[in-house]
Amino acid sequence: MLKLYDDPDSGNGYKVLLTLALLGTPYELVEVNAIQGETRKDAFLAKNPNGRIPLLELEDGSFLPESNAIMFYLAEGTPYLPDDRLERARALQWMFFEQYSHEPYIAVLRFWTRHTDKTRQSEPQWADKEKRGYDALGVMERTLAGQDWLLGDVPSIADISLYAYTHVADQGGFDLSDYPGVRAWIGRFPGLKGYVPFAGRLKEHDDRKA
Repeated sequence: MLKLYDDPDSGNGYKVLLTLALLGTPYELVEVNAIQGETRKDAFLAKNPNGRIPLLELEDGSFLPESNAIMFYLAEGTPYLPDDRLERARALQWMFFEQYSHEPYIAVLRFWTRHTDKTRQSEPQWADKEKRGYDALGVMERTLAGQDWLLGDVPSIADISLYAYTHVADQGGFDLSDYPGVRAWIGRFPGLKGYVPFAGRLKEHDDRKA
C-alpha cells in the first residue's frame, strides 16, 4: 500500500491527499510535524534528503517527493490527467504556475500569519508578496470567468494543485470578493466524488505551539 508522509496543515500535502481521495486510491497516512522540525531529523532525511513533506512511499519501498510530481504520478491513466499531449502540457503549465507564481506568495503569507510573529508592519516583503498573490489570482480569474475548470469542462490535477492554497487564501489575508470566477470554482470542489476537506482549513488560527 502507498504511504503518505504529511503535515495536516500543509497545503502541498493536501494536494496529494485530495488527489488520492478523488481517485479512490488506498493509502496509509503518516503524520509528520514539520513546524516542530520532524522533517529535519535523520530518520526522515534518509527518506527525503530535501527534508520536506509531502513524501510518497511506493509499494516497492522507493520514495517520491514534491507534491506536483506525486500528483502527476498518481493521476497517470485516470481522468484527472488528460491523454492528449497538449492538454497534459497545459496541466503542467498550471502546476508550474502554482509553484512559481502562486504558492510563494499566497502560501507564504498564510504560513507567516499562522506560524510566525511576522506582520505587515514588521515584514518589508509583505506588501510585495500580497501584490504578487493577487496577480496570481487575477490570472486564474481571467481563465475561470469563462469556464468551470482550468482546462475546460472537467477537473484535473491542475485544479487540485491550485485549489489547495487558493481556498484558504483568506488565512493569509487575501480577499476573494473581487474574484467571482475563482470563488465559483472553489465552490465546485466539494461536489466532486471522494472530496475530503483540508485539515488546515479547520484548525485554530494560532497553532504555533501545535
